[in-house]
Amino acid sequence: MLAAAGRKTGLIMTNTRKRHTPEQVVRKLGQADRMLADGADVAAVCRELGASEQTYYRWRNQYGGLKADDAKRLKELEKQNATLKRLLAEAELEKAALKELAEGNF
Repeated sequence: MLAAAGRKTGLIMTNTRKRHTPEQVVRKLGQADRMLADGADVAAVCRELGASEQTYYRWRNQYGGLKADDAKRLKELEKQNATLKRLLAEAELEKAALKELAEGNF
């Protein structure tokens, strides 16, 4: 039995993905920096971290110079921002509906 995509575990491919917390990502990037300084190549570092090269570079781009606390705060702010955007969209939709009702175009 093989699934179309996923992580290879023995003979069966699964679709499970590991989500890392921002603190874990920052810790893994620090570990990667140490390994790269010791002369390891990026492919070997990624194998050791259990992440693809694409994921490594995305993490590097997103969390490059952050400390664990900064990364956690960034995630909290992103979540709060998404909530505020959703609330604004709902308010704008409600406002448009009320305007349409007031004009009698229903």
